[in-house]
Amino acid sequence: MNIGLTGGIATGKSSVSAYLASKGALLIDADVIAREVMMPGHPVLAAAVQRFGQAILNVDGTLDRKKLGSIVFQHPEERKALEAITHPAIRKEMRERAAAYEMQHPDKLIVSDIPLLYESGLEDGFEEIMVVYVPREVQLERLMSRDQMTQADAEARIAAQMDIERKKERANIVIDNSGSWAQTEKQLQAFLTRKGLL
Repeated sequence: MNIGLTGGIATGKSSVSAYLASKGALLIDADVIAREVMMPGHPVLAAAVQRFGQAILNVDGTLDRKKLGSIVFQHPEERKALEAITHPAIRKEMRERAAAYEMQHPDKLIVSDIPLLYESGLEDGFEEIMVVYVPREVQLERLMSRDQMTQADAEARIAAQMDIERKKERANIVIDNSGSWAQTEKQLQAFLTRKGLL
């Protein structure tokens, strides 16, 4: 079974994906692949350098993430240009890994962890979508405390993603992570049991 896992910033998606992996799920992490395609020698990094210039590289040829971030977060058109370079390669790699896992382990749960799954229109690639949910005020509180962020910065980060309530409405499976971790774990166990995976 191939599911897409998403949520919002600071909703606890990483904890949920780690738990599912600990129960035998095969994890494909979009963020990890995004870092892999920006490694020295990868054609995607070369294309980014061609578009944004040598200034986005450190002296050792690795990506200066802060420098690139300061360019793309201040200019929406630059962010779109970066996404046009990176997203097709990331999606291709994710599809290939999922297909390989399905062939090698047809009985296992495959979880693709994609922060911007709905925003990128990727929901059709999965049997079901699991959304890790907390109400917006909890999201805000957790983000400020986790990243030592001001309320204004945290609100801007949350506003850059699709509203968590809309994601919740569109999900096949909602994991409410606003209570204790034990409560979240109970929901995940129920999901795995229902699917015959525990």
